[in-house]
Amino acid sequence: MTKKILFKGCGTAISTPFTNDGVNFEALGKLLENQIQNNVDAIIVCGTTGEASTMTTKEKHDTIKFTVDTVAKRVPVIAGTGGNNTANAIEMCKMAEELGVDGLLIVTPYYNKTTQNGLIAHYTEIAKNTTLPIIMYNVPSRTGVNILPETCFELSKIENIIAIKEASGNLSQVAKIASLCKENLCIYSGNDDQILPLLSLGGYGVISVLSNIAPKYTHDMVQNFLDNNIEKAKEMQLNCLNLVDALFCEVNPIPVKEALNILGYNYGTPRLPLIELSEKGKNKLISAMKDFGLI
Repeated sequence: MTKKILFKGCGTAISTPFTNDGVNFEALGKLLENQIQNNVDAIIVCGTTGEASTMTTKEKHDTIKFTVDTVAKRVPVIAGTGGNNTANAIEMCKMAEELGVDGLLIVTPYYNKTTQNGLIAHYTEIAKNTTLPIIMYNVPSRTGVNILPETCFELSKIENIIAIKEASGNLSQVAKIASLCKENLCIYSGNDDQILPLLSLGGYGVISVLSNIAPKYTHDMVQNFLDNNIEKAKEMQLNCLNLVDALFCEVNPIPVKEALNILGYNYGTPRLPLIELSEKGKNKLISAMKDFGLI
């Protein structure tokens, strides 16, 4: 079967700005426009970086709708609709589908810590209940569960499971996924410090935190690799490592939210249990942003 490719290049895991009353749509709209003007290839809304875990269902609905309307088909919009309750995840997928998104990003079920067969059952059930293309999201450091390559292979047989966002940090695992699944599963890097290594194994791009604040740079890095300008792409990957390190000096999205505030986006503070970036973190972030030429 020929799988649909949602995007090739840089997809931004967009941060969500909050006020005391809810989502700050003015600030979100400004960032979305900036992303599109700077060539990002997709927008991922209501993911980890978007703090979906502390948003109400209504806030998610309104944020997805606003994003779909603002982006207006200029690039694909992918909504984070995963959860640790399969029935709830299906409801979220149906809501996102009705709102007109182009694809779904579905994180492995956290806390419950299901088995590999449980993961197959979870994703299979979700896939049966939507016509949209699905990107699985593997981030064991947050969820406590890892999708093994053999499990990816089984799930890649399902027509609308088209890709995986791989944030395990384990390049040997990524290589095995690529070897087993071949063109039946696109692989996206979930780590900004491993974009090039993952592309070199046949990856299709990145779902990026970095591109919230450096969209054109992140897009160009991937594009250079895809255009066979490998030296240039390598130079860009190495050049941004200090900034990436600063963006993850505390739990994502604490630093990137502060970075957006520094850039004048009025992004507010993260929601509890996440808190504002520490003074030490702010100093590290400001220094890295200056070195990178952002401020």
